[in-house]
Amino acid sequence: MKNNITLIGMPGSGKSTVGVVLAKRLGRRFVDSDLVIQDRHGKLLHELITEYGVEGFWQIESDVNASLDLENSIIATGGSACYEPEGMQHLREISTVVYLKLPYEEVEKRLGDLNARGVTLQPGQTLRDLYDERTPLYKKYADLIIDCSGKMLRDVVAEIAEKYKKRS
Repeated sequence: MKNNITLIGMPGSGKSTVGVVLAKRLGRRFVDSDLVIQDRHGKLLHELITEYGVEGFWQIESDVNASLDLENSIIATGGSACYEPEGMQHLREISTVVYLKLPYEEVEKRLGDLNARGVTLQPGQTLRDLYDERTPLYKKYADLIIDCSGKMLRDVVAEIAEKYKKRS
């Protein structure tokens, strides 16, 4: 049953913020997969990335996403969830996947210290490289794409709620 909504997109695209407000609006539970990862492993995201490396972290993230057994929930994923097909396939099976799309310039403006945020950058990789690499993956897995550029939070939430209702 696809009565969950999963939010995907770049770090800083508003997945957690939109997720909390959307959950309140629709009367659903909010789950942040990054917090589930931290809770299960007892470490912060950047500590896990340091300990296991970028690919190791992606596997942890995928395992957590693939294990989510939820109903009536709004799920905010980490920005790197798109790299592991197993986790993404499970999320597609249990939810409508919504890509919160932002232009690169807005992502860059919103993000502070990438390491403190737990952003998985390969050595020598820039934020632009990351954006260009992930954008096609987000599009590939998305059931709905919401252009968030220049929009107020309430407008993004209203658009998701409306489009989700039409699909249900």
